[in-house]
Amino acid sequence: MKIALMDSGIGLLAAATAVRRLRPDADLILSSDPDTLPWGPRTPEDVTGLSLAIAEAAALHRPEALIVACNTASVHALPALRARFEPDLPVIGTVPAIKPAASGGGPVAIWATPATTGSPYQRGLIREFADGVAVTEVPCPGLADAVQYADEAAIDAAVAAAAALTPPDVRAVVLGCTHYELVADRIRAAVQQPGLPPLVLHGSAGAVAAQALRRIGERPAPEAPADGSLTVLLGGQPAALPASALMYVEGRQLQAVTPVR
Repeated sequence: MKIALMDSGIGLLAAATAVRRLRPDADLILSSDPDTLPWGPRTPEDVTGLSLAIAEAAALHRPEALIVACNTASVHALPALRARFEPDLPVIGTVPAIKPAASGGGPVAIWATPATTGSPYQRGLIREFADGVAVTEVPCPGLADAVQYADEAAIDAAVAAAAALTPPDVRAVVLGCTHYELVADRIRAAVQQPGLPPLVLHGSAGAVAAQALRRIGERPAPEAPADGSLTVLLGGQPAALPASALMYVEGRQLQAVTPVR
């Protein structure tokens, strides 16, 4: 089994680790293009072109599924990616986990990039899945870039700024950018209020990993042999995991379990 994941940068680590947990025997292809970051301020046309390029690089390795482990790419490029690759290659997008977050009744905060916050796309998801629930959209300028480059001071500053915009009675936070899942513990620590029940964070990595398996007719088998390979593509070229990826638990786990070949 071979599953490809694509993202602008290292935001795909969370979903890749989720796939690895479900299927240790799966070969993984991680395709990104960090030299073109950030994608948030780019036009939809630019994002679509960049997404198609890194998806084409991954497709050359003949995966059975392609996970678009990037919220920005899923918003702007998913139709083009599906038109290009399906039905031969199933394409699985990443949608903010607003529905499960709202099912608890709220209040809910959605942390996302400034470009996504307030967008028709996100507002549509809120209307569809969180009608009647108190939802606060929280822009997080600079957080994805800070995570990408493992800039500790910038991460702390961006998390603190977003936490200051988050209502204190929030019971759940939707992580609306895949990069944010890599610093989930810091977000929890910044938002959790003393004396209140534990804050619930909702990422998308587990859901997209499970959906990828369903799309190719496979089941989770965490007991399978841990013999899956790892191929890293940066700008379409074979590479090692970026040094910043190894600053996070997910990156270190991937490298330890499946050294890059």
